[in-house]
Amino acid sequence: MAIPRQPMPAQDPTERSRNFQEVNLGYTPELAMKEALRCIQCKDPVCIKGCPVNIKIDQFILKVAEGDFLGAAKKIKEDNVLPAVCGRVCPQEDQCEKECIIGRKHEPVAIGNLERFVADWEREHGTMELPPIKAATGKKAAVIGSGPAGLSCANDLVRHGHEVVVFEALHELGGVLMYGVPEFRLPKDIVSKEIEGMKNMGVEFRTDVVVGRSVTIDELMQEEGFDAVFIGVGAGLPWFMGIPGESLVGVLAANEFLTRVNLMKAYDFPAKSDTPVFNCKGKNVAVFGGGNTAMDAVRTAKRLGADHAYIVYRRSEAEMPARVEEIHHAKEEGIEFLLLMNPLEFLGNDRHWLTGVKCIKMELGEPDDSGRRRPVPIEGSEFVLPIDMAIISIGNGSNPLIKQTTPEIETSKRDTIIVDINTMATSKDGVYAGGDIVTGGATVILAMGAGRTAAKAIHEKLMGTTAGYDEW
Repeated sequence: MAIPRQPMPAQDPTERSRNFQEVNLGYTPELAMKEALRCIQCKDPVCIKGCPVNIKIDQFILKVAEGDFLGAAKKIKEDNVLPAVCGRVCPQEDQCEKECIIGRKHEPVAIGNLERFVADWEREHGTMELPPIKAATGKKAAVIGSGPAGLSCANDLVRHGHEVVVFEALHELGGVLMYGVPEFRLPKDIVSKEIEGMKNMGVEFRTDVVVGRSVTIDELMQEEGFDAVFIGVGAGLPWFMGIPGESLVGVLAANEFLTRVNLMKAYDFPAKSDTPVFNCKGKNVAVFGGGNTAMDAVRTAKRLGADHAYIVYRRSEAEMPARVEEIHHAKEEGIEFLLLMNPLEFLGNDRHWLTGVKCIKMELGEPDDSGRRRPVPIEGSEFVLPIDMAIISIGNGSNPLIKQTTPEIETSKRDTIIVDINTMATSKDGVYAGGDIVTGGATVILAMGAGRTAAKAIHEKLMGTTAGYDEW
């Protein structure tokens, strides 16, 4: 209890704001073992209940404290197929660490930092072991989407002996992990190596397949012989604000901006990329929104040379949904926060290029349905902020292709797929769904939890049996 939480080593803010190398540098073995000693090994480890995939947190941390890093990695992988990813991007402060007993009087054990450490240790020392694979069942399952939900579902199904094919619409595997999260938060080679391990387990991956266009769900089941289908396509349809001027040159969605930079390597144009991105160098860039994607976009713009990189958010910092760490890192890197401000109109020149945004100042009123205080305009407080580029990051909707081609799958008013939350089964027999296509934009680990729930239900349906979670 007397040992303080060990801080995460990180790049100098001035240096990192000019490069795309990873911000957090990771624990050394000494730091990891010291942090692991802070865990008091509760008889009832409530931290596990805060983890959507129920990692045996107390057991893996004990192995870290003992110096058995490979054993710790193996223990995590009993429940989490992507520990190096989750250790970097999951909001542990709102999940497992929030439940930590130590956190009631002191800072909680750094569970996420320790998870990242053991996953990196295993990968860097070339000792990644494949989990045991059960005998082939003769059953086939299709997984649509290679993001966290799809990968988690595919992993569990292949380990139980089923033939699994993952269909990905883009040319690179990994879904939002590849196109949505910047290199400085999640290096792409880490995602690729995690997926390579799944290939070695027997999962087949097919890229450039747009389900709903290249092939339909009915064709997968009726013509290609798949016994079950899991839909994990995420929520990639960007929302805009519906204000005048959004069609001006220089106004774009965050997911387009990040996809160009992350997946197509536009940050290295023309050396390694054929895809340029809007030139940020010497420009004023404003990102509208307060979530993690907004932080990713604005910090990316700063690295691409923006003179001023703004976050424009209509509430205060206390209401921001972004992780505290991401807000902290953004401030360190020189991001300018314009809070309690709401855009009214984008302004442009006679060539239809963006030149500024008209905003109005806000104040907080009573809480709304989300529990956050509702922003209220301050009359007469309008002003113009000169900007050259606007990035909209207020959320995403669901891909409409599957709904169009498989109308018997019931959807909500927001076009998310309706499922039985206990099994993730949809209204179409043999078809399951999970992740952002069900919940709307959420976290990597919640999507993975949904993938595991669906995999268990699919396995039980295909085998006509009940698999207890101890077995699973």
